Amino acid sequence: MSTVSDRLAELGIDLPEVVPPVASYIPAKAFGDLVHTAGQLPFVAGQLPATGKVGEGEGLVAPEDAATYARQSALNAVAAAAAAVGGVDRLTGVLKVTGFVSSVPEFTGQPSVINGASNVLAEIFGESGRHARSAVGVPVLPLDSPVEVEVVFTLA
Repeated sequence: MSTVSDRLAELGIDLPEVVPPVASYIPAKAFGDLVHTAGQLPFVAGQLPATGKVGEGEGLVAPEDAATYARQSALNAVAAAAAAVGGVDRLTGVLKVTGFVSSVPEFTGQPSVINGASNVLAEIFGESGRHARSAVGVPVLPLDSPVEVEVVFTLA
């Protein structure tokens, strides 16, 4: 049976560095056989790749791009959870994902955007990566990020 590290290597995924908190909280915390992450933004090398609202049209973040950012947010969550529990191989699966999409009022594709997070978690964890989920549209997120993702992982 392959480990999570093996699966990440097979997928060619290098986990990012844990994103430092932007306020008064910690990136992830274990409790019992679960680890909860704080909301993870799609930081890449310390920067948000885009800001603004998700929707169709000029000046908006395209839903396809937002799905890529949700994927990055999920990878940031894996990194935060792994750091909190002493390594990625202690993570055994995903229980719940909560995804927030900063979107214009007429945009209703939040589930498709958050699929970016769900899909990468399923790729990494296989069947144990299938999870319950919420995908919520909100008017604004911290630092004007287009997406934010929270994940609850199961532990060995």
